[in-house]
Amino acid sequence: MKPTLPKGTRDFLPQDIKKREYIFSIIRHYFSIYGYDAIETPAMESLDTLSGNYGEEGDRLLFKILNNGDYLKDVDKETLHARDSAALVRQISKRGLRYDLTVPFARYIVMNRQHIKFPFKRSAIQPVWRADKPQKGRYQEFYQCDADVAGSPSLFYEAELVRLYDRVFAALKLPVEIRWNNRKVLYGIAETAGLAADFQTVTIIIDKLDKIGMEGVEKDLLSKEFDSSNIRTLLDLIVEKDPEALAAKMRSETGLKGIEELRTVIGYLKPAPLENGFVFDATLARGLSYYTGCIFEVTAPGVRMGSIGGGGRYDNLTAVFGLRDVSGVGISFGVERIYDVMEELKLFPESLARSKNLLIACMDPASFEYAIGVTGRLRDKNISCDLYPEVARLQKQISYANDAGYAYVALIGEDERARDMLTLKNMASGDQALVDLPELVKMVSQ
Repeated sequence: MKPTLPKGTRDFLPQDIKKREYIFSIIRHYFSIYGYDAIETPAMESLDTLSGNYGEEGDRLLFKILNNGDYLKDVDKETLHARDSAALVRQISKRGLRYDLTVPFARYIVMNRQHIKFPFKRSAIQPVWRADKPQKGRYQEFYQCDADVAGSPSLFYEAELVRLYDRVFAALKLPVEIRWNNRKVLYGIAETAGLAADFQTVTIIIDKLDKIGMEGVEKDLLSKEFDSSNIRTLLDLIVEKDPEALAAKMRSETGLKGIEELRTVIGYLKPAPLENGFVFDATLARGLSYYTGCIFEVTAPGVRMGSIGGGGRYDNLTAVFGLRDVSGVGISFGVERIYDVMEELKLFPESLARSKNLLIACMDPASFEYAIGVTGRLRDKNISCDLYPEVARLQKQISYANDAGYAYVALIGEDERARDMLTLKNMASGDQALVDLPELVKMVSQ
């Protein structure tokens, strides 16, 4: 049998894992600094939980899981004969793989509300699955790193999440542009253009702007048979870069409320400058239907890649589970794309190439037996180390240490054994010195 991987998935080599863990560790650090406690939810959710929260296009990308046992036993024969896929799925699948971490979070709040104190700040770093067409930067299985606040309408949290984005990407030394908008502003634009009744359709089309360009957006709008004057008004408004100038053209109370929310967030951000770009973009739509207020998207300028982060305010998400008046806001880091961008820009620290600590290499059988004891003593002192499993030529052991990414090699031969010392070699510099065990511990711990 020829080994294969499902499309849109990947294997990760040890060096890949180290780079990914470097990203995770920085994100976890700032999640902790900002007070976002970690939670976890199952990989599977009820399809009733997932369906209807991502818009029609998002629902098509849900991975469904077949029911256990004879899943065709109780299927309506007319459905089978009609080859009605949508109706069939409802009968043979009750569960699906989670599409994101936000809808499961809403379900989690409702089911665990007796254990939660609002405002509740949570973080989650877990894989999600989407039946999307694989391409550069887009996979069917990938990790999201989310930070969310539930139970507070305060716009202070929008500002805090912007700062969280800013701090993480500054720590990764990855320059980004944080684009933002407000769904109320977007609705106000549609209302001013006379297209409020078709708001959802309009936002889905606008959300494709970075893929199909302004001409493509205009073409798609015309295909919906909207009035050409309404389309011209819409296109004139979405290219406006200044919220205040947009406010002067706005003919919508909802839109003006959205601009007032933008002003409030900007006020909370004024006390300290951001290290990365923070840009208002009236074309930013965030196609997911649950967003109700400020929305965010992060891109890496100069790199051919989609967004590497996104999020926003969702006021009514828990209502579908019977719990009303729980406002939420959150952001997500797209780790797979962040990884790809950092790899392309060569931003990973060189030290990750030598993230394994110490290899002990022996010159003769007696030294090997002696080294077994040394290895145990070092591990007792919490020093990460390995013993090469056989006596071999020195060049072979050094070559192995270099290829495997060890920072140091400790050589043990007859002379070292007799003096109860080791020859420590720095693999990066090539320097080596004869040291006793306490000195070795000190040097490899720095």
